[in-house]
Amino acid sequence: MNELGIMHDLASYRPVLCGTIPIAIDVEGSDLDIIMEVHDFDAFKQQVSSLYSSYGKYVLKEKTIRNTPVIKANFEYSGLEFELFGQPKPLEQQYAYLHMVIEHHLLLRYPHIRAEIIRLKQDGMKTEPAFAQVFGLEGDPYEALLAYGKELGC
Repeated sequence: MNELGIMHDLASYRPVLCGTIPIAIDVEGSDLDIIMEVHDFDAFKQQVSSLYSSYGKYVLKEKTIRNTPVIKANFEYSGLEFELFGQPKPLEQQYAYLHMVIEHHLLLRYPHIRAEIIRLKQDGMKTEPAFAQVFGLEGDPYEALLAYGKELGC
């Protein structure tokens, strides 16, 4: 990340590393998820393409998730997978950020679950479904984790 200068080059979008790496539940093949607040998709697309399109497996996509437009760029650098994710909302309101905060809180509160979460991830399960399974949360694991976090005051 430092070699690429992502945090500096994309500073105007307030980039934050989210996901499994900051909370130490990453497994082999985990990517570096960097979320950002992006309102001008065209400018973001031009900047990201000029900076990272020469790297392996570069793909840029726009789509809508939960009625919110998002832009996502994926690429590989130095054996690591990067995902740059932007949407027009503050970082603190984005699901990736909220999930990470809740997961971190749960790991601190129940440190014995870390090994089980990592085992489930090594078996191919995504992070939020792994937490939902460990805590017996039903329904959509992404929504259930948010509700559980609110319940606990995270």
